[in-house]
Amino acid sequence: MSDVEEAITRAHHDEWARVVAALTRRFGDLGIAEEAAAEAFATAVERWRADGVPPNPGAWLTTTANRKAIDRIRRENKRDDKHKEAQMLLDDTPPEPLGAIDDDRLRLIFTCCHPALAVEARVALTLRMVGGLTVPEIARAFLVQATTMEQRITRAKAKIKAARIPYRMPSADDLPARVSGVLAVLYLIFNEGYLASGPGTDPVRHDLTAEAIRLTRLIRALLPRSGEVAGLLALMLLIEARRPARVSTGGELVPLAEQDRGAWDAELIAEGHRLVRERLAAAAAGVAPGRYQILAAINAVHTSARDIRDTDWSQILALYDRLARLDPSPIIALNRAIAVAELDGPEVALAIVDRLAEALAGYHAYHATRADLLRRLGRGHEARAAYDRAIELAGNTGEIAYLTRRRAQLR
Repeated sequence: MSDVEEAITRAHHDEWARVVAALTRRFGDLGIAEEAAAEAFATAVERWRADGVPPNPGAWLTTTANRKAIDRIRRENKRDDKHKEAQMLLDDTPPEPLGAIDDDRLRLIFTCCHPALAVEARVALTLRMVGGLTVPEIARAFLVQATTMEQRITRAKAKIKAARIPYRMPSADDLPARVSGVLAVLYLIFNEGYLASGPGTDPVRHDLTAEAIRLTRLIRALLPRSGEVAGLLALMLLIEARRPARVSTGGELVPLAEQDRGAWDAELIAEGHRLVRERLAAAAAGVAPGRYQILAAINAVHTSARDIRDTDWSQILALYDRLARLDPSPIIALNRAIAVAELDGPEVALAIVDRLAEALAGYHAYHATRADLLRRLGRGHEARAAYDRAIELAGNTGEIAYLTRRRAQLR
């Protein structure tokens, strides 16, 4: 990659959301902002190769995108609304501070994650407008055709415009609920990367996990006092730290118990542990932890053990008990049962898991967990049937390979 291509790639990664956010604030139209930003980056590819990279790429892109937006508005409104056009041309809003994380991007994230939009649309819009991923990249991540994803994004932008969804931060009363929605979208993006679904997809999508972490860092910088933002960032970091050991050379997912812990990213673990300690200090001061903070604490216990045999399962079970009071979902109950198996044995855990049969009948991890417990109890025939169902439901290529091997090892 040439120096110019590297500069363009870096600028796209660093500046896309800032440019789109600034244009959305100025022109009040997410569609115009996206199209003008895309045209500006396309122009940069041509101009920078010929003239070299400008001293301030971000300012160059913002100025060019503003001109592109004004040109587009002129073309579309030649015979009407001249007064509005003049106001846009004479806009004297001071430019955003270059290189700084500013509130415009936070407003953009909250716009993309507005509760009036379907969850799938929120994820797609966030990846496109804030993450800067292309439509084909988003479509590949979620296993749909590019045309389908394009229609989904277009409909979402049209709904924002038709419903007059404001480009602004929520009110103080609405902020906690809206932050929760933003974090849920970022967690969905991370999970799709962490356990990518669909045939032909890499078992782990580092591009998606890295993008989710980057966006969560942005929210963390803008809302530094939010415990759940810190908790989600810590959770992502501690899971991402294990990525180098998660897939074998043969393409199988490697379960936590079998991972080479020496391959884990010590720097990410240290950062994740520091965030967890900060939240534990807040909890000691009377600030109750939320869902992401407890999940981060669970992962901190896992990543503190040098060997799987050193894992403090009693502490993990206590954390799951606390989490179940906040989120009494069957998936939390399933994960709690895994800790129960380590403390009280697979038979006790299997009784818990079997009570979740109706709620989790279509969930591959339920059948995989049940298969492992049955295997440990020596009930091979039942274990094989459970593995069959888990393989049938699983979408991750690495996980399917792992489950298939475990099934073959049954007597």
